[in-house]
Amino acid sequence: MTPRVARTILATFIAACVLWLVRLDYRQKVSTNVLDLVPAGERSPELAAVRDLADNVQARVVLFVVTDRRAGAPAPVAAARILVSSLGASAAFAQVESLSGAKDEEALGRAVFAERGDLLLSTWLGDQERAFAQTGLPKERMAGWAAERAAAQLEAYLTRPEAVGMEQLIAQDPLLLIAPLVERAQALGHAQAHPGSALVWAQIAASPLSESGQAPVQAAIDRAQAQLAASFPDLSLEWTGVNRFAAASRARIEHEIRWLNLASIAAVLLVGCLFVRRLWKLAHLVPIILCSMLGAWTISTLVFSRLHILVFAIGSLLSGVAIDYGFYIFMRPYASEREDYRGKLRRLLKPLLASCLTTVAGFSLLLFSDLPLIRQVGLFVSAGLLTALGAAMLYFAQLRRPLLEPRRWTAERAVRTPRAKWRRPAVVLALIAVAVAALAPWRLHWDDDIRELDVAQPELRANDESIRAQFGDDSRHAVYLTYGDDIASAREHLAAFSSYLARAQPDESPFSLGLVLPTPDDYSALPRRLHALREFPADFRITLAAHGFRPDSFDGFFNAWDLTVREKPRPTYDQLFQRVRGSLSGPLKLLASSGAGAGRRAWLVTLSDGPELADLPASLGTVSASELQHFNRLFTQYRWSALRLSLIGLALVIASVFAIYPGRRAVRIALIPAGSCFFVFGVMGLWGQTLNLFHLLGAFLGVCLAHNYSIFSSDTARNGSAPPAPVRLSGLCAAASFGVLACSRIPVVHALGLSVCLIVLTALTAIEVEAWARSP
Repeated sequence: MTPRVARTILATFIAACVLWLVRLDYRQKVSTNVLDLVPAGERSPELAAVRDLADNVQARVVLFVVTDRRAGAPAPVAAARILVSSLGASAAFAQVESLSGAKDEEALGRAVFAERGDLLLSTWLGDQERAFAQTGLPKERMAGWAAERAAAQLEAYLTRPEAVGMEQLIAQDPLLLIAPLVERAQALGHAQAHPGSALVWAQIAASPLSESGQAPVQAAIDRAQAQLAASFPDLSLEWTGVNRFAAASRARIEHEIRWLNLASIAAVLLVGCLFVRRLWKLAHLVPIILCSMLGAWTISTLVFSRLHILVFAIGSLLSGVAIDYGFYIFMRPYASEREDYRGKLRRLLKPLLASCLTTVAGFSLLLFSDLPLIRQVGLFVSAGLLTALGAAMLYFAQLRRPLLEPRRWTAERAVRTPRAKWRRPAVVLALIAVAVAALAPWRLHWDDDIRELDVAQPELRANDESIRAQFGDDSRHAVYLTYGDDIASAREHLAAFSSYLARAQPDESPFSLGLVLPTPDDYSALPRRLHALREFPADFRITLAAHGFRPDSFDGFFNAWDLTVREKPRPTYDQLFQRVRGSLSGPLKLLASSGAGAGRRAWLVTLSDGPELADLPASLGTVSASELQHFNRLFTQYRWSALRLSLIGLALVIASVFAIYPGRRAVRIALIPAGSCFFVFGVMGLWGQTLNLFHLLGAFLGVCLAHNYSIFSSDTARNGSAPPAPVRLSGLCAAASFGVLACSRIPVVHALGLSVCLIVLTALTAIEVEAWARSP
């Protein structure tokens, strides 16, 4: 290949990549949401329900607290009105409300009261029929029996302190359909703000993970804060929301991507300075690194419609990997004065292709993982390695006899150092390493936690906990999520869960918006049961008078009963649910979802003051929404899946090595990477380190890199010579690059960087010790 052809191919590739990347909308292409790392089509129904609650409903909520800086001074009501008016005028907010006292509970009471005939009466009639069936009395006596029972319960309820102030409601509701629900809602409602604070609840219009859900929202809040400060300079405004976390996380990761890439390149160049004579020649390696990153970004964004930003942070590792091929081509001397670049490349092509293609084959198996992040990383690394090899071959084809000379001390060390005396210590070290690799990894502790995927933001989390505590969202409440294919099946599961919870915690009174709904069976049986109790109104008037009540004071109830009997046609079950939910606003609207939309499930939230119940039976269709164990179990499954794919990939790599190289040479090439990995895991086990899925992924990458060094050093290993300078230099560059990643504050990147750095250093040490042991 002529220099002109190589230059044309390389320039065309770079131009195409730049053109593609320039036209991308990165706000839509790149995600910072931790839930995007979980498959959207995850088959587990509870995970789909929890994801919908967290991602599509709660994620849009923004909470505000207005506080007077003067101790003891209450925040004026007008301040909350200014905030509500200003935010409500912005298109970035779909709903803004000032929360005061029992406003939401009153809204719930009004909504349920309007539909009480279809909602609560259906459940009451079902309860009466089931209780009456246990008495063994004739069916014709059911109306009188139900009237006597209802009057006795009313009389007992009026003796309780909580009945004070509910006279008007009870006059319309002598069957006590609504009052108990209102009490539960009040008991588990939102906490009162601090005496000097006012609470404002809002829901943004766009996804908090998109640009339209971040910058426009922040601008609207800034305007509202300015208006508030102009009227009330002594007031302060605090707020929290998923969009604030997402914006901060995106900024943190983008910052880390920049400094990790720059620091990795700087570390690589610094190591290079220690090994090469002419430092300026190291500049020839920069285009190869940049082309590798350019190819990885382009191919990944072409294949995936949306990528998580952690992929690009992890992609920083390519600066330490892509340079291997450049070092191996650039530092290998020519066989003779007559040999040209094409002859040199032809001589090096077998180890270059063997190291690159076998590694790419191993990483390509990660594309079959269920976890999006692993698939994206697998493609990113594979594309980057292929691009690095191609760019190195094309770039050096443009130079006349390219050669990077090592420093004299690195080139002559193998000749001047008497290594024979180190043979016995080398053998002892090797035996110790084998013992650690064989025994210590079994001491490892694995812990898969989805929070490891997020970026630590302690200040924002402290602010979030403080604000949510004022809204009543604290650890006192256990939160359960009951799901189903539709709202009817979710309500059936809720009935089973409510019975289970009543047996487990008989002293608690949980609240759920789903309890307002009748079960599908009770609702469908409403006309039949009303007909069976057609004598109930007359019997109830007589019974009320017998218990000392004035029957005419309950005329509103009897008129509503007659209206319920006559009402035709009745709404469908879904329409009934939408009537109730549509009349609500604020936080109560987030307690249920009909699951409208492709792939979404209906769910109902239950709040309880009792201790949280874990490991609920699957038949209840309910999970605890306040803990992450279901996600962590999912990540444990993914770790085993990744381990299986990694083992298959390594088996493919080893098989490829045995197909390319003779038996003993292939055994050596395979043992060094595998032994290095087990030794590092053994050291971590002795150290008491807790590992997760991403340590495993880093180990796979480290083994693939060590596999490269085994191949590159296999020629010299046969005659006991020291490893060639390119192997030492590329290995130390990779260790330096991944060592930088190990300093990252992003847990995933830290785990990957630490694993790869230790495995690479171990492999280099093994290659050196092997040379000592083989020395004459």
